[in-house]
Amino acid sequence: MVSDASGSGRPSLRVPRRVAAASLVGTTIEWFDFFIYGTAAALVFNKVFFPSVAPAVGTIAALGTFATGFIARPIGGAVFAHFGDRIGRKPMLVYSLLLMGAATVGIGLLPGYATIGVLAPVLLVVLRFAQGFGVGGEWGGAALMAVENAPEGRRGFYGSWPQVGVPLGLVMGTGSFLVLDLTVSEASFLAWGWRIPFLASAVLIAVGLWIRLTVAESPVFRRDQERREASRLPVLQVLREHPKLILLAAGSFVATNATFYISSVWLVSYATTELDYARSAVLGANTFLSAADIPMILLLGLLSDRIGRRPLFLGGMTLLAVFSIPYFLLVGTGVIGLFILGGLVVQACRSAVYGPQSAYFSELFPTHLRYSGASLSYQIASIVGGVSPAICGLLVLWTGSLLAVAGFTVLLALVSLASSWGMSETLTRGLEEPARAAV
Repeated sequence: MVSDASGSGRPSLRVPRRVAAASLVGTTIEWFDFFIYGTAAALVFNKVFFPSVAPAVGTIAALGTFATGFIARPIGGAVFAHFGDRIGRKPMLVYSLLLMGAATVGIGLLPGYATIGVLAPVLLVVLRFAQGFGVGGEWGGAALMAVENAPEGRRGFYGSWPQVGVPLGLVMGTGSFLVLDLTVSEASFLAWGWRIPFLASAVLIAVGLWIRLTVAESPVFRRDQERREASRLPVLQVLREHPKLILLAAGSFVATNATFYISSVWLVSYATTELDYARSAVLGANTFLSAADIPMILLLGLLSDRIGRRPLFLGGMTLLAVFSIPYFLLVGTGVIGLFILGGLVVQACRSAVYGPQSAYFSELFPTHLRYSGASLSYQIASIVGGVSPAICGLLVLWTGSLLAVAGFTVLLALVSLASSWGMSETLTRGLEEPARAAV
């Protein structure tokens, strides 16, 4: 750590803050790109790309293409992690942002079914796969850069900054669709309005690239490179040496990831079509909830530097298991105030995991395998998250009840609770120590 320019001898926070800010900006842009797809899939893709089937089936098909991005995420995570552990974290952040930007703009330019027929949904799936591939490499690099540059004893707090990119990206994405909903007619929105957020991401990508190119490589990674030869196949090595740890870490994140997409994607469609919520009300509520998530993530990341990572994971998932049924009962009332109240409680549960997650997953794995271990854990869990909106649609189609979705959420929370129980605390562990086994 560089010294304070004042000559006091205290470590300078300038570099960690700059890296955290660069991680935040980049993740915000990448998640904005990723989330606008989910909102568009819930609101308009069934009409633009699947107009020849019944509306309910078209919505499920559109949400199915949304899930394609999550199938691609572990693949992208593995590829980017391979090179991230071999040549560095910083280059992967640049390449992932470029790939995501190209795919997002491509979706904005893609003609609909009425113009090119079945080729339209096929190309949509291809571009969504590319989005997922790019974002699969994003999280590991951004999280590691923030954590590996953080001052001792502040890894939870600095690691929470790239995590904030998720709700901030959702605020921007949902907010952009809210503005369009309030200013553009239904016909114009369907014809061209939905494309504006996708095309506007080109400007954001340029800004993000400029910021990311100004930060230096992780010092922890550079020191490790000086001490040892890089693993030839880090992804395979971490799977061979730490399979239980990867499964437990992935399991600990399953409920957090899945319930996020249930509420931000599937519930947008269900609430506006089946529960008679106004579309602008739901989009406004989700924008507010995402904004409220930002201080929660930062505060709980900071708290994890005091009490540890594991207690927050356990507490958040316990509360989620208990509150899932009341949450969906509140949503089912059709009252927007109760919708928001339930959402705030669920977000607190998720933030208890998401705030300290960057630090926790980074501390679980040794430096030469950290990108691979952390990325695989995160992206394996994301598969369940990606298919959850479609699963919820099927559950309601089969049962006609929101309680079926509530039961699914309880099950996910119990899986994450059991996985978190099996993990060790890492608060006092140094980043350059060997990996710590699960309990």
